[in-house]
Amino acid sequence: MAVVITEELKAKSEVYYGDEICREKSKFLLQEVNLPRGLLPLRDIIECGYDKETGFVWLKQEQKIEHVFTKIGRKVTYAPEITAYVEKNKIKKVVGVKTKELLLWLTVEEISVTDKAPENVTFTTSAGLFKTYKRVKYPL
Repeated sequence: MAVVITEELKAKSEVYYGDEICREKSKFLLQEVNLPRGLLPLRDIIECGYDKETGFVWLKQEQKIEHVFTKIGRKVTYAPEITAYVEKNKIKKVVGVKTKELLLWLTVEEISVTDKAPENVTFTTSAGLFKTYKRVKYPL
């Protein structure tokens, strides 16, 4: 279920406007929670925000985009608005990100790493399916 981004939420959050600063902030946040900085290859970002108290984050971009992670052979779509909650080693309750598996588009609900295997990144769908990949360094 998507969280509505209200003026009240914005008032208690760090909010940034514009593609360049939002890309920088999203990469920094991913790095801070120990996830690969290339997970959100968004463009034309209009707004991003982060409520440190709850871990809630949002990104708004001009339009939906598709991205192919060539090193792992996965196509991913990012909706114009993406929301999630972040914590150490995890992004959860993701809304607005889907991946193609065979002929189906599945909603990505969680992205995580574990302390036991920090070189692996696991993607879990809303259907409970998951796939683990070796962490890949992408040029940013």
